[in-house]
Amino acid sequence: MASLKQQFEIPGNLKTWAYALIAVGLVAFLAGFFKSGLSKDEHEQAIFLGTIMYNTIFWTLVCNAAMFFICFTTLAMGGWQQSFRRIPEAISTMVPIFGSITFVVLLYVVFSGKHDIYHWLDTAAVDKDPILKGKSGFLNLKFFVFWTTLAIALWSILGYRMRQLSSEADIQAFDNVSGAKFIFQNTVRASMFIAWFGLTVGSTIPWLWMMSITPHWYSTMYSWYTFMSSLVSGMSLIALWVIYMKNKGYLEYTNQEHLHDIGKFMFAFSIFWTYLWFSQYMLIWYANIPEETVYFKSRVQGAYKGIFFFNLIINFLCPLLILMKKDAKRNYTLVTFMAVLILFGHWIDFYQMVMGSISKDYVTLGWLDFGILSLFVGLMILFVAKALASKNLIPKYHPFLKESIIHHT
Repeated sequence: MASLKQQFEIPGNLKTWAYALIAVGLVAFLAGFFKSGLSKDEHEQAIFLGTIMYNTIFWTLVCNAAMFFICFTTLAMGGWQQSFRRIPEAISTMVPIFGSITFVVLLYVVFSGKHDIYHWLDTAAVDKDPILKGKSGFLNLKFFVFWTTLAIALWSILGYRMRQLSSEADIQAFDNVSGAKFIFQNTVRASMFIAWFGLTVGSTIPWLWMMSITPHWYSTMYSWYTFMSSLVSGMSLIALWVIYMKNKGYLEYTNQEHLHDIGKFMFAFSIFWTYLWFSQYMLIWYANIPEETVYFKSRVQGAYKGIFFFNLIINFLCPLLILMKKDAKRNYTLVTFMAVLILFGHWIDFYQMVMGSISKDYVTLGWLDFGILSLFVGLMILFVAKALASKNLIPKYHPFLKESIIHHT
């Protein structure tokens, strides 16, 4: 172990890029705030807030998916990921940060009564609308605030407990008894996280945060669709950091075998996302029931038609054609290209999910969206790098580390 590069030293140019992106993002935020956020036009305000919303929701869920990856591989008794485990752990440290931003933005929206975003906040309109009145037990201010608070808090706490336990693998070697206890504790904590993750990301949170922007519409597949979008993006983000660290001479135990498996997840989850995309769209559009097709009206026949189908090309056709071959999943350049493309594609997907409901008549994608994106990317780079530098890059005493070292696909 002595020859391994266990401590990550943050390169100066990485910090420079991170601070530059954050600076660009802050300038865009301030310009958008004074131009639209303080506008007397409520629709302009809604566009500004919606842009912040979909960015912070997207990055919160993507970073949370990194901890989900750790937990589901832990329950599967998989050891192959141990050589790069600290990458998804570091990414998951962003959940309290991005989650706090999401919390502040969402609470501002609901407490300021932004009806242009959440129509169900208008109590007078709800009283006159049988559909909204029927959903009022779920779509109400108290439940929204309570469930949002609980979701973000437990994501952060349960994720922290998993990372805290992982640090024990840096202290000393385990014997048979202590090793078995360590694995059991990991299994229990991973089970708790996955149960809560399924109850929130896999069901209620996408309904509350995004689907309720179009309150008359509903889809039983919406949460699965959102979950899969964030999961494949999370795997792509892990791939980017793994490749970056390998290029800097770190993660000596991680090789093409591990990258191949990460690439398989990127490919498989892209195909499953497409299955959900097609199933949700086809069943609703074919049935042609007005309260169901209202969501797709602006996206298939309106202003968002181009983005809607461009999204399918990026997130389905490109992964299908490029990542299907074995060699492609072992090629650092191709995996990097596809990881960036997938992240961008699903960021666009979140854009159309939120802004396609807030601004139905015209596409708002522009400098503000990309400026806010640069802010979140900069924050992610800076704080993930700091998290990586704060502990050993390899859990050298983990009982499953040997399995990762000899991993072969």
